[in-house]
Amino acid sequence: MSMQAAATESRAGTEREALDAWVREVVDWHFDPATGCPFWLDWASRAGWDPRTEVRGFEDLVKFGHFEDEQLRGGPVRRWVPRAYADKPIYVFETGGTTGVPKSRVAIDDFRTDYELFSATLPDECFPRGSNWLMLGPSGPRRLRLAVEHLAQYRGGICFCVDLDPRWVIKLIKKGWMDHLKAYQAHVIDQAITVLSAGHEIKCLFSTPKLIEALANRLEADGSSIKDTGITGIFAGGTEFTPQWNRFANEELLDGVYMTPTYGNTLMGLAASPPSGPDEGYKITYYAPQPRAVLQVVDPDDADRVVDYGDTGRVMLTTLTKEFFVPRFLERDEGEREPPCEQYPWDGVSGVRPFSGIAASTTVGVY
Repeated sequence: MSMQAAATESRAGTEREALDAWVREVVDWHFDPATGCPFWLDWASRAGWDPRTEVRGFEDLVKFGHFEDEQLRGGPVRRWVPRAYADKPIYVFETGGTTGVPKSRVAIDDFRTDYELFSATLPDECFPRGSNWLMLGPSGPRRLRLAVEHLAQYRGGICFCVDLDPRWVIKLIKKGWMDHLKAYQAHVIDQAITVLSAGHEIKCLFSTPKLIEALANRLEADGSSIKDTGITGIFAGGTEFTPQWNRFANEELLDGVYMTPTYGNTLMGLAASPPSGPDEGYKITYYAPQPRAVLQVVDPDDADRVVDYGDTGRVMLTTLTKEFFVPRFLERDEGEREPPCEQYPWDGVSGVRPFSGIAASTTVGVY
C-alpha cells in the first residue's frame, strides 16, 4: 500500500467515526420532544422503539427501513419543522410535481451551508471572488435558484437569474411538442444572452449540460463563444453529465473555460467531484457532503446490501442535518460505487444516470 493510500484509509476511518458521532447527534435532536419535528416524534410514538437509545452509529439507521418519498407529498408542511426552529423563517422547496402533488422539503439555512461548503472546492482563479454570476437553470419553487444566488453572494458577487420552468419543459416532451420545446429553450437562451451582453461583467455560470450546449451553439451562431462572454468558471450539474459529454464540452464548447461537474438535489444538497479532465479520462465521480449527507450504492434487488467497488447499483441517500432528517432514501438514479479518494475520504459514485428499473417512466428535461 502506498503512503497516499494508507493516509486516505486512515482519514476514512476518522471520517467514519465522525459520521457515527454526527448520526447520534442528529437522531437525538430529531427525536427529542423539545427539539424534534412533529413527523419524526409521531413516527417514534408508533414505532415501538426509541431511536435515541438504539441508534449509536450510521449502520444502525437500517432499523428505519427505507424512507418513502410519498411522505413528502402534501401537508401540513410544518410537520417537518423541528420544534427548536419553529419561530425561524421557513423556506419550502419543491421537487417533482409534473404529475400530482410535488414533494416538499423545509429549509432554514441548510441550502446556504451546503453551498458555502461547496464554495471551498472552487478554484479562485476560475471563480474569482467578487465576480458576478449567471444562474441559467430552474427557477420557481426550487432550492437551486436561491442556493446559487447565495453562493454568488457568499463569494462577494451578484447573481443574475433567468426564468425557467422545468415542469413545462417535461410536459412539452411528454406531449411530443418538440417545436414548442425548441422555442422554449430558445426563449431561455435569449434571456441568458441578454444578461451576458448587458455589460454586467459576469465571470461565473451555473447551468446544466443541455443548456450549456444550447448556449454555446447560440453564441457560435452569433460569431462568439462562452469564453468570449468573459465567463471563466462553470459550475454544472445534472444526471446527463456523462464522461462523453464532459469530453465533448471541454474539447468543443469551452475553449479552456473551467467546468466542475456536480450532482445534487433538494434532499441531499450538493455532491462535488475531484478533477475530471483528460488525466482522468473525463470520468466523473461524485462525493456527498459528509456527514451532512451520505450516498451509498446498493443492490437494486436487495437495498440493504451495498455493492462492491466498481459494481453498479441504485443510489441510496441519507440526509443528516438538524433541519432535515431522511434515512435511506432510494433515489431515481443508479451508478457505480467508487472508493474514497485523497480529497474525499469516503465512498463516491460515478456514472450517475436514471435508474434502469424506472428509466422508462422517467422524463429527463433541462438536466
